[in-house]
Amino acid sequence: MTQQSAAALSEWSGREELAEAMIPLIGRLYRKNNVVTSVYGRKLINKSAVDILKAHRIARHNDGKELPLEETYPLLQAIAGLNLGAASVDIAKLTRKYKESGSGAEISDFLKAEFGDLVGAAGASEAQPRDVVLYGFGRIGRLLARILIERGGYGLRLRAIVVRKGSDDDLVKRASLLRRDSVHGPFDGSITVDEENSTIQANGTLIKVIYSSDPAAVDYTEHGINDAIVVDNTGRWRDREGLEQHLQAKGVSRVLLTAPGKGDVKNIVHGINHGDIVESDTIVSAASCTTNAITPVLKALNDEYGVVHGHVETVHSFTNDQNLIDNFHNGDRRGRSAALNMVITETGAAKAVAKALPEFAGKLTGNAIRVPTPDVSMAILNLNLEREATKEDVNTYLRQTSLNSPLHKQIDYIDSPEVVSTDFIGSRRAGIVDGLATIANGKNAVVYVWYDNEFGYSCQVIRVLEELAGTHPRAFPVLESELATA
Repeated sequence: MTQQSAAALSEWSGREELAEAMIPLIGRLYRKNNVVTSVYGRKLINKSAVDILKAHRIARHNDGKELPLEETYPLLQAIAGLNLGAASVDIAKLTRKYKESGSGAEISDFLKAEFGDLVGAAGASEAQPRDVVLYGFGRIGRLLARILIERGGYGLRLRAIVVRKGSDDDLVKRASLLRRDSVHGPFDGSITVDEENSTIQANGTLIKVIYSSDPAAVDYTEHGINDAIVVDNTGRWRDREGLEQHLQAKGVSRVLLTAPGKGDVKNIVHGINHGDIVESDTIVSAASCTTNAITPVLKALNDEYGVVHGHVETVHSFTNDQNLIDNFHNGDRRGRSAALNMVITETGAAKAVAKALPEFAGKLTGNAIRVPTPDVSMAILNLNLEREATKEDVNTYLRQTSLNSPLHKQIDYIDSPEVVSTDFIGSRRAGIVDGLATIANGKNAVVYVWYDNEFGYSCQVIRVLEELAGTHPRAFPVLESELATA
């Protein structure tokens, strides 16, 4: 082994040792204090040393350089000594804020000032846990279950799923679909099935499986479920009249639809109009995956450059609504094989943007092309702006928006020349701007936005769910832009 290669291996081993030392700190903070740690939105809970190293390396896309563990480890140590109350902490942003503060304060003093009254709160939360029921257990339902289970019951407690019984071994099959996923990989943990009591236990979360085809007929209180939020991911009912059936069931207080709502049902895109949710709203919609992907980017561009009008073209992965092979379908072209064809179809996402951002009413047209991939889609925003912009201007602005704005949970940014759709499977952001694909010429701009139309959307649904339940922990560090809009 050469001296150079030996040095490289030694450096890696040292960094790996630091990452390993971070794991018990991250775990104790989560289990003892309800503190969720992340690096630019990428959660560190239940991650390996290599996962932590990768998260620190990915930070170079945001800061232009890798995030040093030599800086984050002592910060994490100091946080662990504060016995905090419930919080969501981005250690990358917190590290940067500490370095940029220029005050020369000790880490402990800086953190005490940052966390304020949470210091010494010993895991206490301002919110009471809320029962959650998943009505339907399809693609989105199972991903919502994974996210809720991952959180260990903090804030939102997954208590039950409701489905129509499909076979004698229905419960085993449901558990198997939760355990294995061809797109998102295996479930991270342990799943056991109790057929006698009709329950699935996943990483300690006990889930009652209720069989019913009538939303109003279920008595959730019989299972100890009260004041629950029902997440309807069947898509069967999209108007107020249909969704109100859930409210007739005992133990239910609110309903969240994981599809575009019709009529007077509020369509909520978290990060954009979640502040429109009021206490009297018993039924809301989380809009569609495409609407969630494009609306934050459109708002950002409109705020900075002004959007006169535009066209949205989505290149969307096929869905269960299409046929696997050619067969009859009520919709135009959707009867043709999804696995073999690009299929032109309609999308309501362009019009739906205006439900969250009224200033876009009448400004957008849209269309969609379904393609033979199982997940991750792309939206191409072809926009006419009020003022001129260059590619560099647009990219610099969107990159900064992804880091330092209230939309940082919705918008991600990347400028790698080698990324393709599968690289974005599992992204927790609503949309990811591909900077290298941006085109800007005078007042015309074309922006490409990737989005995991399954998992990224599910994360947005969870954010809306937290708003309905009032259970989202306080996030740190607080951005200046968020202080200004508070």
